[in-house]
Amino acid sequence: MSSEESAIKIDDSGSDAALPKEPPFFSVSPTKLLLLSVCTLGLYEIYWFYKNWSLVKRREGTNILPVARSIFAYFFCYALFRRVSTHAAEVNCNDLPAGPLAVGWIVTTLLWRLPDPYWLVSFAAVLFLLPVQSAINSINAKIVPEHDRNERFGAWNVVALVVGGLVLVLVAIGTFLPAEQV
Repeated sequence: MSSEESAIKIDDSGSDAALPKEPPFFSVSPTKLLLLSVCTLGLYEIYWFYKNWSLVKRREGTNILPVARSIFAYFFCYALFRRVSTHAAEVNCNDLPAGPLAVGWIVTTLLWRLPDPYWLVSFAAVLFLLPVQSAINSINAKIVPEHDRNERFGAWNVVALVVGGLVLVLVAIGTFLPAEQV
């Protein structure tokens, strides 16, 4: 048997060598994304964007700056959502309306500028990330079925939930308390 024939046999053997070992996007459970986004006052969303852009950079070999794209997510969220939508179509996952989700996330995030107590609505911005994460989880499950789904809360996640949750409760109480008159 020639080396060409053995190479073909190895490739056709169904070995895992041809399968990607890393999921194309950041895996996290929707519950974890929701809770950490709210309890960290939106900081987890920046981390979420960073992790996704880092994987995009590695996979595509592009010259993007994941940190900058995360900090300036208002300008780059559509590009990420569009990549997820395109990838979902390629692997026959659900259709993702990238444009409306990006507009919804941007507008809702900008609502933090509203007066008390209406600015609290800005915490709902994470709801526009949940369909994107659902599509990401479907893509990852089809491409790398054995990947870590990132569903458990680690020690730092618990610290963020407890400390951030307490801060959030105090902020909410302070927002709804009547103003002290001098």
